[in-house]
Amino acid sequence: MYLFDSLSMIISLIILVICVLVGVAFLTLLERKVLGYIQIRKGPNKVGFMGIPQPFSDAIKLFSKEQTNPIMSNYWSYYFSPVFNLFLSLVLWICIPFFTILMHFSLGMLFFICCSSLGVYTIMMAGWSSNSNYSLLGGLRCVAQTISYEVSLALILLSFLVLISGMNIFDLHYYQYYIWFFFIGMPLAMVWFVSSLAETNRTPFDFAEGESELVSGFNIEYSSGGFALIFLAEYSNILFMSMLFCFMFMGADLISWLFFLKVVFISFLFVWVRGTLPRFRYDKLMYLAWKGFLPVSLNYLFFFFGLKLFIFSFLI
Repeated sequence: MYLFDSLSMIISLIILVICVLVGVAFLTLLERKVLGYIQIRKGPNKVGFMGIPQPFSDAIKLFSKEQTNPIMSNYWSYYFSPVFNLFLSLVLWICIPFFTILMHFSLGMLFFICCSSLGVYTIMMAGWSSNSNYSLLGGLRCVAQTISYEVSLALILLSFLVLISGMNIFDLHYYQYYIWFFFIGMPLAMVWFVSSLAETNRTPFDFAEGESELVSGFNIEYSSGGFALIFLAEYSNILFMSMLFCFMFMGADLISWLFFLKVVFISFLFVWVRGTLPRFRYDKLMYLAWKGFLPVSLNYLFFFFGLKLFIFSFLI
């Protein structure tokens, strides 16, 4: 029985990883198509039927390119940081509840906070080990930005964990049976979405990849496979943050096809923002994190804490 359970868990994890990677592939296609139509052009439409196999041809092209190794780089850190980056972004998915109930995290949210914080180290390692001034500056920018916006993300998460009195992601689903948390905490949903953009280094917060002053940022020395792994990790994080947004604010009715539409819609918002907004001013970046989002999320945390105590006072 134990052997069967272990085997089932391994098979479930392999299926999960494959599905995430296929989802990431088609998210890149969606992004290129949407950006094309935003800019009044077609986007990829040459490979296969309507350009649908485009992501696979991109993957083959990237992984079959020659691997370059900067002479001055710190070899092991340089090669393994993209691998760890992708590994952490895939490990995050374990805290999403499985239908098989083989893996049922009672502390799923705590696991999410720990793993998402670890992603900073891989970027810092990638920037430092390339031994280039540009990549180091890009890595430092990225780390500062990610840590700053993680604070408000964690506080928003705490607000809802106080409200549901648990750390299980399934509890969020049960508590939103009658009304979505989006309507209870709309400002928090907006702050969460913008912080997710900053956390995943997306427009308008893509300072780690500033073209003019940083020449592609922390990943400047990466090409072929290394670049592809960093790219996969970024898009895997986007998909995960979209799914978590649905769990937290849009009442994740898991078995329904409506849930998948919600996830696609939130992922589409990431792309829409990229096609619409210019890059944020760098001197305003920390102002927004510490003087804009932090007070809002802290006030909501105290409000939810007080609300929970108020409700408990009636029950006792």
